[in-house]
Amino acid sequence: MRKWQPLVAVCLGAFILLVDVTIVNVALPQMADDLDAGFTSLQWVVDAYALALAALLLAAGSLADRFGHRRLYVGGLAVFALASLACGLAPDATVLVAARAVQGVGGAAMFATTTALLGATYRGRDRGTAFGVWGAVNGAAAAAGPLLGGLLTQHIGWQAIFLVNLPIAAVAVALTLRVVAADRRAPDRGAGRPPRLDVPGALTFTVAAAGLTYGLIRGGEAGWSSPLTLGAFAVAALALAAFVVAALRAARRGHQPLLDLALLRRPSFTGLMGGALLLQAGAFGCLALTSLWLQSLLGLGPVAAGLALAPLAALSFVVSLVVGRYLQRMAPRVPIGAGLLVIAAGMLLLAGGMTADAGRSAVLAGLCVTGVGVGLAIPVLVSAAMGSVPPQRMGMAGGAVNTFRQLGMTLGIAGLGAVFTSRAEKVFEDARTGLDPHAAASALAGGQARRIVEGAPAGLRAGTERLVHEAFAAGLERVFLCSALAAAAGGLLVLALVRPAAGAAPAGPAADGAPAPRKAPERTAV
Repeated sequence: MRKWQPLVAVCLGAFILLVDVTIVNVALPQMADDLDAGFTSLQWVVDAYALALAALLLAAGSLADRFGHRRLYVGGLAVFALASLACGLAPDATVLVAARAVQGVGGAAMFATTTALLGATYRGRDRGTAFGVWGAVNGAAAAAGPLLGGLLTQHIGWQAIFLVNLPIAAVAVALTLRVVAADRRAPDRGAGRPPRLDVPGALTFTVAAAGLTYGLIRGGEAGWSSPLTLGAFAVAALALAAFVVAALRAARRGHQPLLDLALLRRPSFTGLMGGALLLQAGAFGCLALTSLWLQSLLGLGPVAAGLALAPLAALSFVVSLVVGRYLQRMAPRVPIGAGLLVIAAGMLLLAGGMTADAGRSAVLAGLCVTGVGVGLAIPVLVSAAMGSVPPQRMGMAGGAVNTFRQLGMTLGIAGLGAVFTSRAEKVFEDARTGLDPHAAASALAGGQARRIVEGAPAGLRAGTERLVHEAFAAGLERVFLCSALAAAAGGLLVLALVRPAAGAAPAGPAADGAPAPRKAPERTAV
């Protein structure tokens, strides 16, 4: 029916936006071979996209309020499509990373506007149906990413995972312009004028996040005492201080900052932001390395690797679909805190099964348990964050929790990459085989396990292969243990800080356009 065409237009954009978070993981080994890229470059292929999303989500929401949600959504689709084309045609890793960052810029514009477009288009029961379909599409995108990436990479090439976005984005743009209502012109002055964009806040937050990410990646590659590593951390600290100053100055002048720092004085809000960051780092930061292990060491093809990774996303989708409606009736701290602890248990299972002789079946149980934890925690995370702040800050809270989630993904990949390299290097160093420990660990992290074995003298290849398996297993075991610690810390943080308020919030639409629940969501204590 015609009334559901706007929903189709929005869901098409949401699908390509979210599938690109997970579709890349299984293509990393082929990218490394074709582009002669090391692990640092592979990290940035994933991190550049997530970092741009994290850094620009709040700013994109402010821009949408000023210039119109449909206009920014269409512009985001266009930028995303052009960047996808650049990714598919990238001749080297540098161009690919830069294009991925631009892709994240377009993704932020899309991510910040989808819920507002649905909220403005649908009313009553139709609105609930629309958001239900939109949520299912989000879950399906995450679940389909590894398998779709494997199919495209194995049968066409890694470039296809980006080029497939072009026709979908073109249809989404044409459909949006035809069926989604045009934006109303914002008033030029007066009380109804949208808040001005906090440019200093957006710039300093971006520099702080990028500096911290670069420092973590550089530290794992060149050492924690190298001048570039220390310089990156110093830049991040200075930029974070400047962000705080910019936010305080904006508040004093009566302007709306990118993030109202007063919200961080609310224990529930702080606990939920920390939980969101640690959830993404703990559950998803290890997947790039796991994909490299499956393909470069075990010899699985992209499709088989995608199938091996799919249980996490598939179980999270099924759990959220089956029990999501019941989770909304609980105090938010229960499903979120419990979900994070279940993720920690899943990571411990993964660590326990990671030995030199481990095969693909060693990750099945851990990924399934982790998927259950994700399915418990994520469905209520955004609504809990919005329920922990005053009504006039609900939109900001919804954007902030998504920002912290993407930032957790970025920092998790960077930090866990450094953990892996350090542990694998120690194994090579202790073996005293004549291999350069740092070079061997870096090659292992870059998906070059076979090259290490093939480069050894014929009489030593069996021993070198065994050593490579031991080093990769030791590195992954440490990664999974750190992921478990991150998730457990997030769970305990949420359980300790997030408290239900005495009363429930009145029912009504969320500030970001999300539908009002049939039963008023339980607000969290401040």
